[in-house]
Parts: sequence; structure tokens; C-alpha cells
Amino acid sequence: MAETVVTLSPAAVNRVRQLLATRGEGACGLRLAVKPTGCSGFSYHLDFARSIGPEDHVVESDGVTVVVDAKALPLVAGTRVDWVEDQLGAQFVFRNPNEKARCGCGESFKV
Repeated sequence: MAETVVTLSPAAVNRVRQLLATRGEGACGLRLAVKPTGCSGFSYHLDFARSIGPEDHVVESDGVTVVVDAKALPLVAGTRVDWVEDQLGAQFVFRNPNEKARCGCGESFKV
């Protein structure tokens, strides 16, 4: 795939490093998947990657491994992942150029 599948901001890289450090053995990176859900169709799903499948796409970002689920690949191509902290909390934020709409609560998106 010619275009970069997923990029991580420096804040996201730091947060993923922290999460992987607390996970210890058994995690080879962070897995990004997309699940059908919500009022708009899909939601992003992050979990620890315990293995890398033959169809998974692996992205290395500043020493951090992100495993993109093969089924999610067409939906997340070009996405930038950021870690945002403010007075109300902290969360990963996905800036996906493929999104056509988001639900009002921000939990799901449509492509």
C-alpha cells in the first residue's frame, strides 16, 4: 500500500509506550481494529496485540508497533492517532480522512 496506513502523534507514541510497559509479557504492540456498532456504523477498537496475523498490516512509529487489523485497513487508511489530555479526561483521538460522518456522541463513525 503506497499511502501510510496509520501515523501516531508524539503524544500517542508516548502513551502507547506507557501502556505496553504496564502490560509486560505477551503484548507485541497495539492493535487497531474497527467494530460495527453505534448509530453511525463503526467504532475504533484498541487492544494489545498478542500476535501478528499474515494479513495484518504492521506500522512502526518511533519504536512503537501498531498492528492494523486486515478488515479495518480500508476504513482507517491515512488515519492519524493522537493522545489528547484536557481538564475533562484523556483519550486517543482518530483523525480519519475516510470519515463521512460521526454520531452526535462521537462514539461511532461512517465511511
